[in-house]
Amino acid sequence: MRNSKIPLLVVTGGLMLPVSHLHAQESAASAIDSGDTAWITVATALVLFMTIPGLSLFYAGLVRRRNVLSVLMHCFAITCVMSILWLIGAYSLSFAEGNAWFGGLSKAFLSGVDFNKPYAEGQTIPELTFFAFQMTFFIITPALMVGAFVERMKFAAMLLFTSLWAVLVYVPVCHMVWGGGSMFGLEGIKDHAGGIVVHVTAGVGALVAAIMVGKRTGYPQTAMAPHDLPLTVAGTGMLWVGWFGFNAGSGLAANGDASMTLIVTHMSAATAALTWMTVEWVLHKRPSVLGIATGAVAGLAAITPAAGDVGPVGALAIGACSGFLCWFFSARIKQRFGYDDSLDVFGVHGVGGIVGTILVAVFASSSFGGQEVEGYSIGKQLGTQAAACAITGIYTAIVSFVLLKIIGATIGIRVSEREENEGLDLADHGEVGYNH
Repeated sequence: MRNSKIPLLVVTGGLMLPVSHLHAQESAASAIDSGDTAWITVATALVLFMTIPGLSLFYAGLVRRRNVLSVLMHCFAITCVMSILWLIGAYSLSFAEGNAWFGGLSKAFLSGVDFNKPYAEGQTIPELTFFAFQMTFFIITPALMVGAFVERMKFAAMLLFTSLWAVLVYVPVCHMVWGGGSMFGLEGIKDHAGGIVVHVTAGVGALVAAIMVGKRTGYPQTAMAPHDLPLTVAGTGMLWVGWFGFNAGSGLAANGDASMTLIVTHMSAATAALTWMTVEWVLHKRPSVLGIATGAVAGLAAITPAAGDVGPVGALAIGACSGFLCWFFSARIKQRFGYDDSLDVFGVHGVGGIVGTILVAVFASSSFGGQEVEGYSIGKQLGTQAAACAITGIYTAIVSFVLLKIIGATIGIRVSEREENEGLDLADHGEVGYNH
């Protein structure tokens, strides 16, 4: 008679393993869903595609000819630096257990991460897949800021600023909203894919940087037209396609919710693009290519925090509002206050992120086809969303200001006037984008 306290052993590959151990492995493996894992792996590639080449080409076409390589280099270098920072400790500080503001370092260098297990109880993708997916968000957020200070910030200062900013701004906001922390006790913050974590932080940080670095020489008297709009349109298309991974992937599952998220993402972008185009058409008597492309990006930014909670009606409303308001801030408010946010990072991403973060409180209601059922309080949620935007914006502005002050006092943040006139392609990199 077998002793019930002695585990049954089986021979596997020449090793004697307890059956209970095999069952534990099978249980862990069964929690991983191959379909969900495959989809989030594809979504990870799509979000990385948004930065290189999508955002890179979008920005590269908008600058003057002598700075095209500089912008491409900024996005490429940020991708490399942020990837390494994410591995070293930024992932752990964002998503490991910790305090209200930061996670701990228990997962630094992926220490203790089992690639055969889900990243959290009840989830269906391996933690390594989650690590990679979230890394692409960490990459694109500081890269978005580049557009505010193109053509005049030192390359070394850009690298130092974005690296410190990513750790001191992105990481705590990510932990507070997504990673188990707490934003001064706010509960139930809705931010599906980064209206607060990505767009509000990047938009406000970009605005502070644009003001502190100063205007481009000759702005606004000298015309500074985009040198290659076809590049910008190509980049816009890549951003639009990549955004399906950004938003639809953030549900971390291949299901009907992901399908609806993809649809509302697309509809918001289309609506905002047509709204921006129509405003310019009415005012200037011609629909501009730059306007329709920029409007699409505004709609994509605005739907990001709401994509998992709203339906088609919400997508149309958010797209229309963001198309008009982002145009207004980029074309009117910027002119009124005179700051040189070169490629309208605040006007498009910052304002778009705020619009979507606020309006999700309204259009998440089932009354407008959203996901929230009867009993949901629009008023209460509006207060939560507005407070989260305000806290994030103020915190981002303070940290960005302090970092730029320190960098300016040490290595300096701006190139010389001679280097600016020569172009950063030659001044920083000793190369030119075009040899004819």
